[in-house]
Amino acid sequence: MALEAYSSQAPDTVHTDVLSEARIACYKARDAFYACLEKESNKKPTEIASVGLLYPVECKKNREEYVKQCRPTWVKHFDRQYCAKKRVQRLLDDSESRRGV
Repeated sequence: MALEAYSSQAPDTVHTDVLSEARIACYKARDAFYACLEKESNKKPTEIASVGLLYPVECKKNREEYVKQCRPTWVKHFDRQYCAKKRVQRLLDDSESRRGV
């Protein structure tokens, strides 16, 4: 009975943005954006992304492509992951610099 209720919601709907080709395009755009962030890390971040992520204007085109290629929920998820990874890296770098003092 529960299966019938679920299958009747939208049985013929195919979300094309989660198919393999779309996922690959999303991942490529995401990787290009984050590579730009790393490359331009010495520049002043002036643009605001989701979840408080700041990035330099030099990466704006990469960001636009990333947002265009990926679902909004994926963009937020990947941005959160990136911010968390950077936060951990900063903490590790800080503790390394204090070690032996």
